[in-house]
Amino acid sequence: MLKNIPPILSPDLLHALRAMGHGDEIVIVDANYPAESAGPPVIRLDGLLATDVADAVLSLLPLDDFVEEQAFAMEVVGNPRKREQTHKEFDKLVRKYEPAMKLALLERYEFYERASRAFVIVQTGERRLYGNILLKKGVIRPA
Repeated sequence: MLKNIPPILSPDLLHALRAMGHGDEIVIVDANYPAESAGPPVIRLDGLLATDVADAVLSLLPLDDFVEEQAFAMEVVGNPRKREQTHKEFDKLVRKYEPAMKLALLERYEFYERASRAFVIVQTGERRLYGNILLKKGVIRPA
């Protein structure tokens, strides 16, 4: 255990977050997501909600302010304007840690394609549909 580090972040996930560079992307996905076949290394956090993992990750990870959009969820298939509860919660978390930023949506296969190039995928036990978020790492500027 470490001070000021959310205890749900595993040693492997902490290592990945620290190893990521500016512009690298991390994907936090639900239990239904085809993570193992997607390509990037997979860190499993079974039994945890994707929104809880996103909260813990966003407490440490700066988002990229060099680009217009830096946090993405998957659109609802057949209804791209619909917002699931997971979308609303992810958007609230992004704004909690980065008030000037918001959640964008990507079409399902566009999300899969982008996730296939991520630094790491974190598979959670989230059972709610559309419990997937992709985050682009930013920088921490000198004080």
